[in-house]
Amino acid sequence: MEIITWLDDHSRYALAVTAHTRITGAIVLTTFRETVAQYGVPVSTLTDNGMVYTTRLSGGKGGRNGLETELRKLNVTQKNSRPNHPTTCGKVERFQQTLKKWLRAQPVQPATLTELQGMLDAFMQYYNQHRPHRSLPHSCTPAVAYTDRPKATPTTDRSTDTHNRVRTDRVDDAGSVTLRMNGRLHHIGLGRTHARTPVMMLVQDLQITVINAATGELIRQLTLDPTRDYQARGLPPGPRPKTHNPEP
Repeated sequence: MEIITWLDDHSRYALAVTAHTRITGAIVLTTFRETVAQYGVPVSTLTDNGMVYTTRLSGGKGGRNGLETELRKLNVTQKNSRPNHPTTCGKVERFQQTLKKWLRAQPVQPATLTELQGMLDAFMQYYNQHRPHRSLPHSCTPAVAYTDRPKATPTTDRSTDTHNRVRTDRVDDAGSVTLRMNGRLHHIGLGRTHARTPVMMLVQDLQITVINAATGELIRQLTLDPTRDYQARGLPPGPRPKTHNPEP
């Protein structure tokens, strides 16, 4: 069982602490959206460099994941700890240590996710509302510090913050190539005539250009539809050809 935590940086207020069998990119995005729905959009986020939070250390091969896409849409500045420097997220690390120590001290240990979540809810109530925090002014509780000052909102426009990448591939026997976008795998149809052809994909957000890697020939340009797994070739540009049905 794994635990994901969303913590307010200023007040140490635990916004969300949830238990999961395994933390995935989809769970990170869902818990972030639920937290935003309850507490509002933050100015920035700070996480470690796990692939569920960022793909920037993967060489851009997978494009933005779900969380990165959501943060850009909300104009939230994304910050990540430096590799091999876990102390950058020290506040979260200390919170996790306090949580684990509290869990170990309980007379009955959780055996299921439901039981663990119940204990996490009890801990959040104790931690936020009743436990004085030595790092806060006058050792107040996180709840007092959280409600003591107004919340900042995003001001940076990230609409022009494009994600560019170059990917090489080989067209499969069915005449398509694959591309991962926002954590989801898409198939791009190129036609069986290009089967086994080495290609290069130039990607700028949803704008995709596919060229023959050997000849430089343009094979296809498209705007990817993120709601569809398969990006069909469709009809060629221009007027549709007329059909003739001669009478017998």
